[in-house]
Amino acid sequence: MPFVRISLLKGKSPEHLRAISDSIHRAMVEAFNVPPADRFQVFHQHEPAELIFDRNYLAGPRSDDFVLFAITAGKPRSTETRKAFFKRAVELLGQSPGLRPEDVMIVVTTTSPDEWSFGNGEQQMTEPGWEIRAMEAAV
Repeated sequence: MPFVRISLLKGKSPEHLRAISDSIHRAMVEAFNVPPADRFQVFHQHEPAELIFDRNYLAGPRSDDFVLFAITAGKPRSTETRKAFFKRAVELLGQSPGLRPEDVMIVVTTTSPDEWSFGNGEQQMTEPGWEIRAMEAAV
């Protein structure tokens, strides 16, 4: 149940945003062990003065097409899984909508199950059998 915040500069078309959404979700399903129906994303579009990023820090050069993915995950993944996910995400985002690898930054933060409520004021992930119920609901 990762929650993905996607930050970028304003001005992209709805089709471009949908391609970003679809590509990052596909990478999560293929390489991050996320069920296909488990999609929670929020786009944050910023004016140039509201999205500050170093154009060369540890990668680059970054362009105005820079996109920051802040992913909050409910369970930790191994280093190998995260590495494969980062690689797959850049591949898919390169295919659609055509982002350059230098313009993709991904930060993964993990939390514990009792830090999530999917509604009704309940901590669903602390209840026995929640994973089975989540899979059944996705069908």
